[in-house]
Formats: sequence, structure tokens, C-alpha cells
Amino acid sequence: MNLRIRPSRILFALALLLLTVVFIAPLLWIASTSFKTPNDATSLPLSWTPRPATTEAYRTVLTTSSQTPVLRWFFNSLAAGVINAVLVVTVDALAAYALARLAFRGKRLVFGTVIATLFIPALVFLVPNYLIVDKLGWLDSLWAITVPSAGGAFGVFFLRQFFSSLPRELEEAALLDGANQWQVFWRIVLPLARPGLATLTVLAFLTNWNDFLWPVYVLFTPSHLTLPAGLSTLQNAASTNYPLVMAGAVVASVPVILLFIAAQRHVIASVAQSGIKG
Repeated sequence: MNLRIRPSRILFALALLLLTVVFIAPLLWIASTSFKTPNDATSLPLSWTPRPATTEAYRTVLTTSSQTPVLRWFFNSLAAGVINAVLVVTVDALAAYALARLAFRGKRLVFGTVIATLFIPALVFLVPNYLIVDKLGWLDSLWAITVPSAGGAFGVFFLRQFFSSLPRELEEAALLDGANQWQVFWRIVLPLARPGLATLTVLAFLTNWNDFLWPVYVLFTPSHLTLPAGLSTLQNAASTNYPLVMAGAVVASVPVILLFIAAQRHVIASVAQSGIKG
């Protein structure tokens, strides 16, 4: 057997190892700091190991109080992320299917308009969305952080490309068998598009989960805050309790990691199947 290893493969393995270290090191630092005391977290020289190790930050995070209801923030973010992901997938799937399969006047103009909105900075929509939410009476409520982003242009574009890659023959056969357009969409297209739908669900959940600016603008009551907005209140201009902030970051990362582990097979399948195919 030829056991020689080509230099290119060694370089490729080293590059992957370097990227792994770059991505993993910050996570290890966050976890390590969460077990430190406030003085140890800011003492020089910095150390990777807690001296001494303590779980005080986690006890504070997991203890509900009127000033730092971290668990309440966690469940607020979880509820907002799930509701927003469901709304995004529902709205975008319907719009994307219409743009991919239905024939109607002005379809190209509509699709072009949707694509054009991708190039507009998100901050441009901040004031209009705030005024709309205010008129609807949704300020300082769960609806303010779930509904406005339910019709994202990226999701429409992504699913439209995915639907376009599916074979039309299956849909045509179903129509010949007497199925209507809704039955074709529900029973044929959606099951085939499961990887794309799972990918969009993950992306929508992560976007809502990590959102900081919009919840700060529309949520005012401490108990109504989401986790990113709430964790920002744990630090002030005078001092920052780094172990407490890092413990909150560890708690915030748990659902994200679990979601990715559960959905990674579908995410990889969607990338392999669809690409960005027109």
C-alpha cells in the first residue's frame, strides 16, 4: 500500500485545525471566565483557568430577581425565536412558491422588488417599523419582536430558488390526478423542500435570538426584555461583572448549539441539493 501523504493534504489538515482553534478558543474563554470571580476575570496576566473556580455567576443568573430576571429573558427569547421562525417559514414559503411556480402578471417585477430590498440597510426600516408597531399597540410586547420580520426578503429568495430546483414532473402528475394547487403545495412541494425549510427555520431562529437593537427600541419593561437586550443591562459605564455576563452568554448559547446539532443534517442537505440555482 502507498502510505505516502501528500503535502497538500497536510497543509489542508493544518488549515482546518487552525480554523477550529480560531472558532473554539473564544467559546472556551467565555466558559472559563464564567467560572471566575470578578477580580480574577480582570486581573493581569490573564489566565485560561479560574483561580479559584466558582459557580457564583451561574447562581446569580439562574436566580430570578426583579432586576436581573435572566431566566425570564431566556424564555422570552425562546418564545420570540420559535414564533418568529414559524411566521417566517409560513409567509416566505407561500410567497416563494407563488414566485417559483404560479404564473401571474408582474411576477418578475414583484420578484425584482423583493431582491432589491436585500440591498437596503436594515437600519432604514427601524423608524417605519417602530411607527407601525406603535400604531398597532404592540410596543413592549412579544408581537413587536416577532411579527415585523415575518416577511423577510431573504427567506423568499432562498425558498424560491429551492422550489425552482424541484422537478416539475411530480407537480404536473399530481395536477393530472385531480389535485388542486394547494394540495400540490402542501403534499408534494413542502415534503420535498424539507431541507430548505429546516435551514430557513434555523436561520430565522438565530436571527431573532441574536437580535439586540430592535428589542432595545421596542421593549421597555425589564421582565419583557429578550436575552441579548437583558444581558446588556448587566454592565454599566463604571464596571462590568464579566463572569456574570459570560455566564449569561453560556446560557444563551445552549439553545443555539442544540438547534444546530438537531438540524445540521437538513442544513447540509439543503446546501448540497439547491445551491443558489436559478
